[in-house]
Amino acid sequence: MAIKALKGTKDIFGDEVKNLEKIENIIREVCKNFGVGEIRTPIFELTHLFQRGVGNTTDIVQKEMYSFIDKGENNITLKPESTAAVVRAYLEHNMGENAQPTKLYYLSPTFRYERPEAGRLRQFHQFGVEIFGASSAIADAEVISIAYTMLKRLNINNVSLHINSLGGPQCRAKYNEVLKEYLASKKDLLCPLCNERRIKNPLRVLDCKNPDCQKLFVDAPRTIDSLDKECKDHFELLKDLLTKMDIPYIVDSQIVRGLDYYTKTVFEFILEGKNYSGTVCGGGRYDRLVEEIGSKPVPAVGFGTGIERLLIAYLEENKNLELDKRDIFIGYRGNLALEKAVVLVNNLREKKFNADTDLLGRSVKAQMKYANKIGVKFAAIIGDTELETQMLSIKNMATSEESKVSFVDLEAFLLNN
Repeated sequence: MAIKALKGTKDIFGDEVKNLEKIENIIREVCKNFGVGEIRTPIFELTHLFQRGVGNTTDIVQKEMYSFIDKGENNITLKPESTAAVVRAYLEHNMGENAQPTKLYYLSPTFRYERPEAGRLRQFHQFGVEIFGASSAIADAEVISIAYTMLKRLNINNVSLHINSLGGPQCRAKYNEVLKEYLASKKDLLCPLCNERRIKNPLRVLDCKNPDCQKLFVDAPRTIDSLDKECKDHFELLKDLLTKMDIPYIVDSQIVRGLDYYTKTVFEFILEGKNYSGTVCGGGRYDRLVEEIGSKPVPAVGFGTGIERLLIAYLEENKNLELDKRDIFIGYRGNLALEKAVVLVNNLREKKFNADTDLLGRSVKAQMKYANKIGVKFAAIIGDTELETQMLSIKNMATSEESKVSFVDLEAFLLNN
């Protein structure tokens, strides 16, 4: 039996690669505009990093990690998310000694063993931004603005920004007690998973995707009602900045995020699309994570988004995209023409044009059919006449119009067309 890709993985090629390149190029441009530098961390880390950073009570750590013992007897895990890995790199390389804040972004493969669905595979790809060293809500607003700008430039408009505040450790402890009381009164109606979580980590109950449970949470206590003055002021400044930046938002008490490390600001961009509806981008502040992983406290805020989900939303909003075409195909008839076609194509490639020729020795008719299939802008065939006159008859593949162009003027013709 033929060997096939594992469930939850896929091969990426053709137009899908071209569309992903467009998305990645826009992401890199946005990060450059905001002064965010790229970081590339290994695809595997010590398992302990994610147990400490992500949290032992999360589904990621309990059920979804790809973990194994390597030949050096190290307990290794393929990255289920990148924030903990970026924090590890920030500490290991003493980035806090540089001019602050430290602003980093990543485009990285990520691995979680979960049921594959639209836009979510077992190996998927994440884009994320992390800002270290800034405790003010100004940094929270900037992170949200990066995500908002990215979605806007991708022409993904059917999203709404939902924000909430979890407060600091004392606010969260106060809220947990109030929430525990509320959940205890609903325990007979909660799903088994929520009943387990309400004891270990009550805040995570609100993240349950069970529709029956979600109905029970409509009247649940709100985190923002347990905020102290500092956290209230932080949240008010964030709202004020978003308003002044013309970034519309909805205060949503159901936004708590699924990872244990969040404090104060949490947010999600929620998509309403035909092919996928749900969170397309989310993040928040995690002032305690750097300390949790092994250092003095460092304020930090960031977000992550799945590239596969972005691609679904991008294609839905950008139908009939004109993907980049090869500039010209130069075919040939005969051995001398073959040599000239190869030389011309090679010279054009050196000048950064996307040029191609036939590699299979096909007939002229088959070469032109191939040129049409691969979607070139222009096509030409070199034969005895073309060699003698040093002129090409170049066909515009979209309009079928032909232009006479000398070999030496070919570069200028392509530049102007």
